[in-house]
Amino acid sequence: MKSEEPTLRLTVFLPEFREDLRWWVENDKRTALRILTLIEAIARDPFNGLGKPEPLKYLDPDTWSRRITQEHRLVYRVQKGRIDFLQARYHY
Repeated sequence: MKSEEPTLRLTVFLPEFREDLRWWVENDKRTALRILTLIEAIARDPFNGLGKPEPLKYLDPDTWSRRITQEHRLVYRVQKGRIDFLQARYHY
């Protein structure tokens, strides 16, 4: 059985995402650590894994979200060879 080789993708953190992450670090370190765990999971497999990944129907078809908390979502866009992290607070 041939094992699949992981696809290497460039990860891009948009300014809004960095601002959200900075806010979490200052206000709730536990949630900030959860976000870092989600980033690692997304880098491994953008479509499966932690945080209940789901495509966002009403945005770009390549835009996905994962649960950070009951209220907050991590939103990211997957393109060929690249993952753009868009936001890490609020509910899209």
